[in-house]
Amino acid sequence: PNIVLITADNLGYGDVGCYGNSTIKTPAMDRLATQGVRCTSFYTASPTCTVSRATLLTGRYPQRIGLNHQLSAKQNLGIGLRQSEKLIPQYLKPLGYATACFGKWNIGFAPGSRPTERGFDEFFGNASGNFDYYTHIYAGRNDLYRGTEPVKVKGYSTDLFADAACDFIGRHAESPFFLYLPFNAPHFPSARNKGLGEPNIWQAPATALAAYGYAEDETDPQKRYHAVVTALDTGIDRVLKKLDALQLTNDTLVIFYSDNGAFMLPGRGLEVASNRPLRDGGITLWEGGIRVPCIVRWPGRLKPGSLSDQPWISLDILPFILAVAGGERPETPVLDGVDPLPELRDETRPSPRRFYWGFRGMQAVREGRYKWILPKRAKVAQLFDLSSDLSETVDLDDTQPKVADSLRRAFAEWRSQFP
Repeated sequence: PNIVLITADNLGYGDVGCYGNSTIKTPAMDRLATQGVRCTSFYTASPTCTVSRATLLTGRYPQRIGLNHQLSAKQNLGIGLRQSEKLIPQYLKPLGYATACFGKWNIGFAPGSRPTERGFDEFFGNASGNFDYYTHIYAGRNDLYRGTEPVKVKGYSTDLFADAACDFIGRHAESPFFLYLPFNAPHFPSARNKGLGEPNIWQAPATALAAYGYAEDETDPQKRYHAVVTALDTGIDRVLKKLDALQLTNDTLVIFYSDNGAFMLPGRGLEVASNRPLRDGGITLWEGGIRVPCIVRWPGRLKPGSLSDQPWISLDILPFILAVAGGERPETPVLDGVDPLPELRDETRPSPRRFYWGFRGMQAVREGRYKWILPKRAKVAQLFDLSSDLSETVDLDDTQPKVADSLRRAFAEWRSQFP
């Protein structure tokens, strides 16, 4: 089967209609959920962009791959993810797949680190973690590339990446393909990417603003954010309709998820996204930073309109894709995920898995109903029962000391295996 892997950039758990948002218009994502499995306990392996992408493409924890920080402007043009790491397209090309990446790379762009040098036949996108949606400027320089060469192309980035994806699908309709489509939307705007005197506002095309009856010069940041998400949804819709038009839908696995939770940055005009009902957001290990929307569609294999609350993680996507493509799981490098297909089919209820996170001094473990977390700068950890307390409000550390201690020791043992 063909494989289409779509990621959003900082899209919140509560930003999508089928996840409970009644304001933001996301008809394509909502329709995808009616055609596939909507996952309510899907986790990203990191709450920040660089690391989430590196772990997705390698199927390995950040501690194992040696990359657990966001790349700076200078580092984005450096090696980034070490070049010895094997990425998803490098597993698929020997199996006969054409491969392409259109969108945000953000894991290093030095010679040897660029997408077309790491298994992708084609690349069109940005090297950085955040650029202007229209000028494609990042930190004062052009940041749009085709292959390894910088290019200047007019257009809204979401539309440009959707265009490239549709074109690629059209050219490879007769043979299996792997399309990695990491949109840069709805990442928040950054003043460093603007010209002198240019307002730092959420950028959306007029058509997306008009969907809400908003004027092009609308100044309310929350309203403009709505339009950014709807423009993303429209881009996804075009890709899905391209599959329909070429009668490829039934032969294509589609995976959609957000790289990490929406950022909650009060006082900067950026607290307009939603992770409801989850606590906090990106760059934290609270549920709002690591639990994200995820929808999987595979006609004839997964029941349409189904719901899965089985916890799984972005590290599972590489083993999932390998199994779907008929590849063998390697002994080396070590992969940290498992194939989630039986759980998505609801054929099995496995023993609870443990997921681990360590980022910027924060620590967390999820096992079954419980989550243990040591927040940043905290001396005492906390324990939550996510089955009854999804918003992480009632600390059970004192009432469930054995559970808390077991998860604390599990984290220490897990972390000890890495330098």
